[in-house]
Amino acid sequence: MQADKIWQAALGELQLQVNKANFNTWLKGTKGVDYANGVFTVAVPSTFIAEWLKSRLYSMVSRILCSIIGQDIEVQFQVQAVTRDINMHKPHLVQDGGVSLKEREHPARTYNLNPKYTFSNFVAGDCNRLPFTAALEIAGNPGELFNPLYIYGSTGTGKTHLLHAIGHEALSLNLSALYISAEQFTNEFIGSIRNRKAEEFRSQFNDVDLLLVDDIQFLSSKIQTQECIFHIIDDYLAGGRQVVITCDRTPKEIVSLNERLRSRLEGGLVADIYPPDHRTRLSILERKTQQLKMSTDPAVMNFLATHFYHSVRELEGALIRLATYSRLNHCDISVDIAGQLLGDMITTSKQNADHFPPSSIINAVADYYSLSADDITGRKRDFKTSQARHITMYLLRQQNSYSLTDIGKLLGNRDHSTVIHGCEKIASEIGIDSGLSKSVEEIRSLLKSSKAA
Repeated sequence: MQADKIWQAALGELQLQVNKANFNTWLKGTKGVDYANGVFTVAVPSTFIAEWLKSRLYSMVSRILCSIIGQDIEVQFQVQAVTRDINMHKPHLVQDGGVSLKEREHPARTYNLNPKYTFSNFVAGDCNRLPFTAALEIAGNPGELFNPLYIYGSTGTGKTHLLHAIGHEALSLNLSALYISAEQFTNEFIGSIRNRKAEEFRSQFNDVDLLLVDDIQFLSSKIQTQECIFHIIDDYLAGGRQVVITCDRTPKEIVSLNERLRSRLEGGLVADIYPPDHRTRLSILERKTQQLKMSTDPAVMNFLATHFYHSVRELEGALIRLATYSRLNHCDISVDIAGQLLGDMITTSKQNADHFPPSSIINAVADYYSLSADDITGRKRDFKTSQARHITMYLLRQQNSYSLTDIGKLLGNRDHSTVIHGCEKIASEIGIDSGLSKSVEEIRSLLKSSKAA
């Protein structure tokens, strides 16, 4: 059987197992190009897609190909100029006569962008690798791959930074970008209705290449505003113009969201961003101390990274307080001084963070899967127990930002490579497997309910 025919059969199976948005983003347009010596080669259009498929869908792709071919094989994803879906690479037709965005001769314009938020000062880590890489891709080729790009995560994790960074990159390409928060959009829309200037309000979006909407959860239950932004986003997508959205939750979790709008938001790439791990927090502090021209004590930096784990904004705020005190008092900062100056902030951070005792996470997962805590930390390897253990690893990493070593110790002294595999497995499948996503969110809800009680 030819490689292309084998791959078409595999795509048929994959289409049944992954959701439509993920299939269209990562798989549609790929092509089977070679099968020899136990190696099956799949052509893909970019390095980013190759890396994503390798890290997140390899086991599923390999299993399906093995069942079709009838023997064990190795899968390789090779970057080639393949023909993707026509909607992925169609000309960027817009309302002003169908001219490509890249060919338009208007002055580059940006709206409401913060000059401090650029790609050059964004610290990438495991917590934000997917949205960061996707943002880079679309900033260089808006409207072509991930449209819309939907980034979700808790407050202070860098979502707004990425939005502004995309806008600044658009400016360098002679494109225009409009950044607007959902709250600002709502207020201006309501004002336009009150003043009978609805068309004038809509018109400000007509000649902009990239639309960047922050905190779209604010539109929950606002029926008229949702209808308005739906038509604007629909116009952008139909014209090949890029849309980037941020939110603190997935589209499915936004209460009273218009189903058509929900469908548009889920139609591109949905990428999660979560609080940085300890190593990334240290990197953020190092970058910030350079900007502040502040001398650093590694012990103080470790103190900050240990106590401010939930929000980058809190972490930077704590460092700025120390830097200000040091400058005004002409003194170096010790761990003791840091503890005295930041005591109130540390207390507030702990109160605001969804940080749970590790035993609570282990017990919540065990209860959800009708297992015991000893099953989770033990050596049983059946599917249900392994899945529960992997979810526990994922939650300890995402919710608590625990190190790989600490998670390994908590779960029966497992090595860090085992923990990496478990965390990455859940992270990769949670956006594809709706059943798994539902299970993780239900466990989170159980944790929050027990904490509130």
